[in-house]
Amino acid sequence: MNVAFYGGSFDPPHLCHVLSVSLAMSIADLDRVLVVPCLEHVFQKNLTPFPHRVAMARLAFAPFGDRMEVSEVEADLPAPSRTLDTLTHLQERHPDWKLRLLIGSDILGETKKWYRFDEVEKLAPPLVIPRLGYPGGENVPPLPDISSTRVRELLRGGRPPGTLLPIAVARYVQQHGLYRP
Repeated sequence: MNVAFYGGSFDPPHLCHVLSVSLAMSIADLDRVLVVPCLEHVFQKNLTPFPHRVAMARLAFAPFGDRMEVSEVEADLPAPSRTLDTLTHLQERHPDWKLRLLIGSDILGETKKWYRFDEVEKLAPPLVIPRLGYPGGENVPPLPDISSTRVRELLRGGRPPGTLLPIAVARYVQQHGLYRP
């Protein structure tokens, strides 16, 4: 089974996260995309509690149905889990999976910071989705430059996120009072 691993903070999951999955499913031979919110960030970033990020990811990616799974696998691994650790764990549990690492082209410039990225590439060859303003990616139009950081800034400033968040995620954020000043 061809499975794309899409890891990240998803704090909150925004439109580009959803578009990345849609684009990946359209241009690659994928049976499933596994969205994996990190339990803790390797670089000590302060994150919204894991259960909220998992819930928001499930809402954001629900339209993809059974071709999508939001996994809490990192809750079962020593924290903080690095991508290589999570991929190795998944490959051991699912030896029939052919993994691909789904990343935006904005991440390509950061791979030097990753733990043993050369091994990550071997275990799960990257499927790079182009992002506006960043080189690299498949021969498809780039996705807009939307970041979770920008969305959080808007929300903390009391401004609505507009269409930067899937509507179900925006409702969840409002209902739970997330990202308030």
